[in-house]
Amino acid sequence: MADNGSAPAVALEAVTIAYPGAGGAYTAVSEVDLSVARGRFVALVGPTGCGKSTVLNAVAGLLPPSSGRVLIDGEPVSGPNRRAGYLFQQDALLPWKTVLGNVAFGLELRGVGKRERLERARDWVRRVGLAGFENAYPHQLSGGMRKRTAVAQTWIGDPELLLMDEPFGALDVQTRQVMENELLGLWTGTEKTVLFVTHDLDEAVSLSDEVVLLSAGPASRVVGRYPVDLPRPRDLLDIRTEPAFTRIYRAIWADLRDEVMATYDRDRGEA
Repeated sequence: MADNGSAPAVALEAVTIAYPGAGGAYTAVSEVDLSVARGRFVALVGPTGCGKSTVLNAVAGLLPPSSGRVLIDGEPVSGPNRRAGYLFQQDALLPWKTVLGNVAFGLELRGVGKRERLERARDWVRRVGLAGFENAYPHQLSGGMRKRTAVAQTWIGDPELLLMDEPFGALDVQTRQVMENELLGLWTGTEKTVLFVTHDLDEAVSLSDEVVLLSAGPASRVVGRYPVDLPRPRDLLDIRTEPAFTRIYRAIWADLRDEVMATYDRDRGEA
């Protein structure tokens, strides 16, 4: 048993992930080293196809590395990571269940008694601002309301680690900013660790303690780590107008732009 006293919440050690293909193996990420301290909010950014979701799936235990290893609190991941909650861009709401039923579903799978799971689900429905919609079905909800339901569905199990893959990408700009604010409100003070994948650098800087940049693929690697020293708590409806935000954004974009152009040049050459 590893000594977890000072172990990072998440560690990737020389992780390489390759997929078999008709023309040979395709290496998505190569020799990725990354550690995330407990309670930190870390955003992963990079050009399209750079392996951000691949890294997230490896941490979730859904995709075993071809080489290297993933550790959670110092323990190697083997199979699905039971300490993690995963929030996808497309929600996984069951259309035949109500908001309350969807939020409670994970507890039902764990064998939690009906009375307890419904009490906990009602509390989470209230906490995400959906009180009064407990008996509504997914098709009766707006995009933002569906996302609130999915957030409650993920958080009700009290995971130590939250993995989020473009969770607000399908929302309009105004609803996205509201949801980002609500996410930070839920996260603040919980000591939960968050790995957040996004294509939106604005979103990454607004939310995170650190932004990690992956290079253009194939064989993507970590090419930059940028601390975000904006004070918390943050009001995301106003933070984008602050000079410090602009300074951090520009520093990261200077490097991200190079990786985006490398992807563009590669794709153009293959056309």
